[in-house]
Amino acid sequence: MNALSTRMVTRSRTRGPGIGSRAGGEESAPLGRGEAAAGGKRHGPVKRQRKPHRLHVAYEASDGEKGEGAEPLKVPVWEPQDWQQQLVNIRTMRSKKDAPVDQLGAEHCYDPSAPPKQVRRYQVLLSLMLSSQTKDQVTAGAMQRLRARGLTVDSILQTDDSTLGKLIYPVGFWRNKVKYIKQTSAILQQRYGGDIPASVAELVALPGVGPKMAHLAMAVAWGTVSGIAVDTHVHRIANRLRWTKKATKSPEETRAALEEWLPRWSCGARSTACWWASASRPVCPCTLAARPASTSPCARPPGASEGCGLRPECCSGRCL
Repeated sequence: MNALSTRMVTRSRTRGPGIGSRAGGEESAPLGRGEAAAGGKRHGPVKRQRKPHRLHVAYEASDGEKGEGAEPLKVPVWEPQDWQQQLVNIRTMRSKKDAPVDQLGAEHCYDPSAPPKQVRRYQVLLSLMLSSQTKDQVTAGAMQRLRARGLTVDSILQTDDSTLGKLIYPVGFWRNKVKYIKQTSAILQQRYGGDIPASVAELVALPGVGPKMAHLAMAVAWGTVSGIAVDTHVHRIANRLRWTKKATKSPEETRAALEEWLPRWSCGARSTACWWASASRPVCPCTLAARPASTSPCARPPGASEGCGLRPECCSGRCL
């Protein structure tokens, strides 16, 4: 009997730690072959805890939160290389004011003694309508002939088409312009009391008035900067200077591309409006006054030199 109990105790001790009862009455799970061979050490895949990544999220402050010390988000804005130096060079080339537009532009074609409402602003709009596809000298001559007969909404509506055509000839597309002038004058009389609209959206809705004319009318007639007036010449030069992030296909596309990156002066005007309102209609918006633009810089770009005189090749090595 003693020999039998001795064998049972010996077999119980040789089963190893994986079999039998644990302290506290818990039964241990059986070990695998690999674990038993290694003395109970497990060699299975070990799961490592991943370190949590912190995600930084920036929120734009609402109107109520602004002014409480929170800095606005700074979004990087694309701008062309060396554009400030090119601007200085262009101003230098235009410093003599020797182009016909400097004396015959839309800001010079209206009657300065006429009252602003119903006459002066109407004359500004009419000169812009005549200027399309027309040299400045021809536009100025047509405006002089019209003003000699009393250029008002009523006088235009009372003039027959044949006489009006003779007065504005030889402006480009004069037959179409006779029709547009009559239609626009009738609309101004019926809807605006003989005045012109005070917004770009209403101006471009008039027959014969495009976006460039509308922005210039806002600047010259109303003294308000609504945007950059871009014609085919500004469109072409801006692309040659690579002042657009990508090549544009129309003046309106160029205007939108320029307004995306051109900085504003303290007056709120885009910088090109001061010196390049269009290829033929510069108007200074810095004082919001209808007067010819000054070719002297509103604020010299930092680090810019005096330029290179009248050599057009100075603009990034590309001839204008």
